Amino acid sequence: MSSSLILSAVTFIYGLAAFLYIIAWIFKNQISGRLATWTAVAGFAGNTAGIILRWVESYWLGIGHAPLSNLYESLIFFAWTIVLLYLLIEYKYRFRIIGVIATPLAFLALAYASLSPNISDRIQPLLPALKSNWLLAHVITCFIGYAAFALAFGISIMYLLKKRDSDATNSLLERFPAPGVLEDLNHQLVMLGFLFLSVGIITGAVWANSAWGRYWGWDPKETWSLITWFVYATLLHARLMRGWRGRKIAYLSIFGFGAVLFTYFGVNYLPGLHSYGSV
Repeated sequence: MSSSLILSAVTFIYGLAAFLYIIAWIFKNQISGRLATWTAVAGFAGNTAGIILRWVESYWLGIGHAPLSNLYESLIFFAWTIVLLYLLIEYKYRFRIIGVIATPLAFLALAYASLSPNISDRIQPLLPALKSNWLLAHVITCFIGYAAFALAFGISIMYLLKKRDSDATNSLLERFPAPGVLEDLNHQLVMLGFLFLSVGIITGAVWANSAWGRYWGWDPKETWSLITWFVYATLLHARLMRGWRGRKIAYLSIFGFGAVLFTYFGVNYLPGLHSYGSV
């Protein structure tokens, strides 16, 4: 079985996990919740196996590189990091309800990778600029940051919905964690994402110097990565130094993830050194 077939199957496993989390949320069904968790774990295991097998397949083809070099591979890794962070959150905090937003995000990432006619799942040789030991460090740190921002985005939406239902009149929203808990979790994820995005920008600059002989060139991808960094730096500064809380931080977190998505997808359609891929 090829890695592409495994990853296509994982797409539907994540979809099933999302369905089970939603069923557990709507009907407050503990059995569905436990099934959802184990389905997410099974999907994560399959996601991991698919990434490893794709790496092995590249060596079978005589190419031999980590599967992190194009849009298809980065989407696979993005889904993997989202589910990894979510499972860690569920294990630590027992907030199974977060799976309602985490698994659909992972499902959408893999579905886009597997089903979009514009994305090829072929294993291709690395472009000369990508042949560097900095590839793994740059991509892994960036995507851990992206995954943290994705979960913070979902939790911010949950926070805003919960705050609107301040009288606890909606039985579905009543099952969300308290606003203060959601706000604290959002802050932790933004700090985690900001740390890894910062490291990702630094390793990317070192990589750019080895590939093109300069650390920074205002390429569209570089520019928007910096804009995204400033959005989240503003969020953290406003919270820590200005005392911003609640809705303002939630809206900034949602806006920040919009910048992440444009950095990830939109910039690939602009001319530049990074237009060949999504890293």
